[in-house]
Amino acid sequence: MQDQALRPSVSLLLNVAHTLDHLFLLIFATAVAAIARDFGLARWEDLMPYGAGAFLMFGLGSLPAGRLGDHWGRRQMMLVFFFGIGASALLVATTRGPWTLAAALALLGCFSSIYHPVGIPMLVQRTRRPGAAIGFNGFAGNLGIAAAAISTGMLVEAAGWRAAFVVPGLACIALGLLFWRLAPRESEPPAERTHKADVQLSRGELARVMAVLTVASASSGLVFNLTTNGNGQMLGERLAAQVSDPSTLGWLLGAVYAVASLAQIVVGRLIDRYALKPLWLAMVGAQVPMLAAAAVAPGWWAWLALLGSMIVVFGAIPFTDATIVRFVDDRMRSRVAGLRLAIALGISSAAVWALGPAVKAAGFGTLFAVMALVALFSAGVLLLLPHEGARSERAGATGAGAPLPQSPLR
Repeated sequence: MQDQALRPSVSLLLNVAHTLDHLFLLIFATAVAAIARDFGLARWEDLMPYGAGAFLMFGLGSLPAGRLGDHWGRRQMMLVFFFGIGASALLVATTRGPWTLAAALALLGCFSSIYHPVGIPMLVQRTRRPGAAIGFNGFAGNLGIAAAAISTGMLVEAAGWRAAFVVPGLACIALGLLFWRLAPRESEPPAERTHKADVQLSRGELARVMAVLTVASASSGLVFNLTTNGNGQMLGERLAAQVSDPSTLGWLLGAVYAVASLAQIVVGRLIDRYALKPLWLAMVGAQVPMLAAAAVAPGWWAWLALLGSMIVVFGAIPFTDATIVRFVDDRMRSRVAGLRLAIALGISSAAVWALGPAVKAAGFGTLFAVMALVALFSAGVLLLLPHEGARSERAGATGAGAPLPQSPLR
């Protein structure tokens, strides 16, 4: 399979898997108020810290997942992803209290951690235009965030919060069976392949890129986790006078995510044509005023400010994977991605633990103002990213998987 591009059906399943990965991680945050009532808690903020284990394991599990993806095989690990995340979602639906819920969510986070260091390298390993592939894949992933807002609100209203885990859990298992039938077996693990990165770096240069990438990912991950886990409750608070039912709020939030996800397709295409650093800086820099506006906007203005914020937050997502594709050989991309994710997501998972207590103590206005400062810090870190020299036409002109002419960094 390493000598040819993936079949469209397999690429489609890998993109759908990204949708499911983000959907499962946000079901709890979307349904937390209903779960808190069912467990007899007075406030949703008191239950929110119990979901932190899922995001902690989502980060820490990336390290072994990446190593297994490179040395055992990406197809095998994706099968573990489909069946494991589906089964753990069914387990979440059986829980009866905060601590059993926390344990089941942490298990779900373990299986969720497989996708990013394994599924994305599998998707781009022979593509001719990795930026476009990563951009569309990011769009698919964030459709999962939109689907979590919409489907969870509808299922909670129609059948209770447990159904919000059961229905997608069964769908994930069914898709795993389909992937097992369609994805061809790998003739060798990725670690034994010889394809080179587009831009060849020295060890010192690569270490510099990875350090910047990890720190920027951690700070950006804080913003991403705080927004995607808190936006539903934020809109419920700001639109309390205009909208009251969970289903309508779910559609409003889903619309934000669906529109914002389109930014990743645009960014992905730009990545194939231009240097990474100025594009990434522009996208992260734009987060600062948008998050600041969301901190103070009332009513429907809050919805518009949130829409603008999520466009630039989502638009920044493709850069991390594109950086790895551009600078890291395919034979070790899963391990590099796993290491970066383990550190960055392990740190940013603290956002989920802190979200409820922070909002309870200071409110959403202060939270969004702090996120604007975090975005400013991210932009400062990205200034340390090396500049790429003059670039020739991207891989579409040089052949899939073939290394581009070396592009010196300065």
